[in-house]
Amino acid sequence: MDLGNDLVEGIFLERVNRFLAKVEVDGKEVGVHVANSGRMKELFVPGFRVLVRSVEGEHRKTKFDLVLVDVGTALVSADSRAPNALVAEGVLNGHLKQFASFSEMYREVTFGDSRLDLMLEGRTGRCYIEAKSVTLVENGVGLFPDAPTARGAKHLRTLEAVVEAGHRAAVIFVIQRSDVTAFATSDSSDPDLARALRSAVSVGVEAYAYNCWVTEHSIQLGQSLPIRPYAEVMANA
Repeated sequence: MDLGNDLVEGIFLERVNRFLAKVEVDGKEVGVHVANSGRMKELFVPGFRVLVRSVEGEHRKTKFDLVLVDVGTALVSADSRAPNALVAEGVLNGHLKQFASFSEMYREVTFGDSRLDLMLEGRTGRCYIEAKSVTLVENGVGLFPDAPTARGAKHLRTLEAVVEAGHRAAVIFVIQRSDVTAFATSDSSDPDLARALRSAVSVGVEAYAYNCWVTEHSIQLGQSLPIRPYAEVMANA
C-alpha cells in the first residue's frame, strides 16, 4: 500500500479524545485526526516522532491525518482502516496464497446483521474475511484488542454463522509493525473476544496473523506469524 511522498514529520503532544490528537508540526501545535478508536497508549507518548498527512475537506475539523508513529524500534501504522486494504492487496497480488482459488472480490459485504470486510468468490464457493488492526506489542507478541470491543466479538460470531451456512470464513489479525514474532488475543483486555475466537476456530473459522513491513512511503503485508495462547505468552513474559 503506497503512502505517497507527502507525509509531514511532527512531534506527538497529546491525545485529546478517541479521534483527535495534538501534534507539533513546524513548531506549531495542530489538531490531527486519529483513524483508530483503540487506546494505543504505547504509541501515543508525548515526544514520539510521528508522520501526518495534510488533508483538505470542507467538513473536516482538522487539517491533518495521523499516519505513522515512530516507536524507536519500528514505524507503526496507526490507521485502523489500513488492514482491510492490506488484506485485499494481499489477495490480489497472491501474497495470501490460501485464498488463491478465488477469482472475485467484494468489499464491505453484509452477512446477517454484520458488515464484513471482504467476500471472495470463485469455483470453490465463497469465503468471508474480517481483518483486524493490531498495534499493541509486548515482548515481541502482538496483542488484540487493547480495549474491550463488542464489535470484534460480534464479527467472530458472524464468521461462525458463515461456516454454519457452508462457506469458508477467516479472520486475519494484521499487526501494523515489523517488530513482532507472534500473535495472541489479549484475554485480560477482552475475555469475551478471546472466547469468541476460540469458539470460532473450533467450528472451522480460519485464523491468521501477519506482521507488516512499514516505511515512510509504504506498508506491505509481511510474514505469517504463529497464534499463541495468551496464558503461554504471559507465562513467558
